[in-house]
Amino acid sequence: MIWRCRSFGAPSWCRVAVMSSSSASLGLGLDPGAGISAARALSPGGSLLRLSDVQGYEQHRLNDVLLLRPEAQETRTARSNNAHVVFFPGDIQNFHQEMAVQPDASPWISFSLERVALTLGVRFPGRHVWLVRPSRLHLHKFSCYVNFVSCDMFGAPQHSPDYGAWRHLRALLGHAMERAAIAEPLPPLGGALVPAPLPAGFSLILVAFSKGCVVLNQMVHELASSRTDPELMEFLECVSDMYWLDGGHPGTGDTWVTDKQALAELASSGVAVHAHVTPYEVCDPARAWVGREHRCFVKTLEQLGARITKKLHFKDEPACIANHFRVIEEF
Repeated sequence: MIWRCRSFGAPSWCRVAVMSSSSASLGLGLDPGAGISAARALSPGGSLLRLSDVQGYEQHRLNDVLLLRPEAQETRTARSNNAHVVFFPGDIQNFHQEMAVQPDASPWISFSLERVALTLGVRFPGRHVWLVRPSRLHLHKFSCYVNFVSCDMFGAPQHSPDYGAWRHLRALLGHAMERAAIAEPLPPLGGALVPAPLPAGFSLILVAFSKGCVVLNQMVHELASSRTDPELMEFLECVSDMYWLDGGHPGTGDTWVTDKQALAELASSGVAVHAHVTPYEVCDPARAWVGREHRCFVKTLEQLGARITKKLHFKDEPACIANHFRVIEEF
């Protein structure tokens, strides 16, 4: 998301809107002390596990990860117990405990990582839900996904075709699965002439919100090279869907991928693309390029024959950061 002045000190009507909608849907109050215990109470069959400093592609690429395990009855009825969702959050989002003590973050605590995990658990039943915290939050607000994409101190990206976002995700998820004692974890990268096969039934859905969408964008730029990498080919083939939820960042461009060659790779991959936006991002006259890029992204993929769905949420309501957050619940 783009944290402008009106975002830091959000007006009271905005705060009431986001709090009331979240509390109603999740059944949680806004008591900062609720934390994981309240989350567990809402997910009696599943469980939340926080993993710190999970290593990814290289030793210095570390991310904290939160896992929501599916409820036991869901895995029994699901086609596979090795189905996964990975979520990349936006600015200000953090673990409940950290958000509770930050004045700028506490108004949005209904969208802490723990609570978003519960929302996604309902949205994607029977799947393991992984939330990847950015390796750095500048001023406790600005998400910087430097392990996935080159970016400045505020998280504005500089995309390239070979930064290693897919390789980092593949390694990060494999190490996180090992630490979480998942029954059939992804085999480690490297060291074998012939890569080990992935576990039977492994499938993956990628979801990103606001600033987190820079990770998906970087992955699109890397598709051409990654689809020919023997260690990544099978992993990429297991990605069924990619969700962009109201992408935004503080830069002056590249909010959405518009490069036709990169989008052609995405279209030909067969991945189902979902673009969910709100007026907060795509109808802001002060950042008109966001809407133009979004329209180019959608139109180009449609012309290329991609499997794409699109939706403008809250189109009849005033553009507000509250609705920007609510897209996490409504997509």
